[in-house]
Amino acid sequence: MKNLPLILSSVLLIAVGILYYLHFSGNKAHDSSTGSSASTVPSDIKIAYINSDSVLKHYEYLEVNRKTLEEKTQKLEQEFRNRAQGLQNEIGNYQRNVNNLTLSQAKALEEDLGKKQQNLQLYQQSLSQQLQEEEGKLNKELYDRITNFLKKYGAENGLQLVLKYDPTSDVLYGGEALNITNDVVKGLNELYKEEKKGPKTDSVATKSK
Repeated sequence: MKNLPLILSSVLLIAVGILYYLHFSGNKAHDSSTGSSASTVPSDIKIAYINSDSVLKHYEYLEVNRKTLEEKTQKLEQEFRNRAQGLQNEIGNYQRNVNNLTLSQAKALEEDLGKKQQNLQLYQQSLSQQLQEEEGKLNKELYDRITNFLKKYGAENGLQLVLKYDPTSDVLYGGEALNITNDVVKGLNELYKEEKKGPKTDSVATKSK
């Protein structure tokens, strides 16, 4: 879970860059056929940027689902610790009483403890894989949500390029007039709130039933 913010930040970078790719890959196709870039690149390119850290911090969907994932991680980790402690107790009990066992009894217990240790390792691997899949699913959903929102937002506002602006990006300066972070956060959260409300029901039809 420690790597989750970094993973999500990377996903956000891919999402905000998709408008750049879609726009300029199309321009390249035109360039190859006409041999002139001046006739395909508009002179009034509109550029904007978002602060990815702010989006990740204030996007309610991410906050809720990240908290859910963290709670699930803690629960699974506690289950693993309980199993590991139980096995450790069995090993300790064996070590304390090994001198009172026959050779065959000691061998049988050692084999049993060895199998339990292998099963515990497999269980740990299974938990790790499960959590990775959960993180991957959250990353994919985040990517889809931000990408879909930016496509619509870019089309409505005539944007050809949206940049990611934070200490790790290549953007060293951005004027506030180009900062659409608040609009993006607001729009994403409004969509999420509508989703949580669920489909509207016909109150009249409901009362008649």
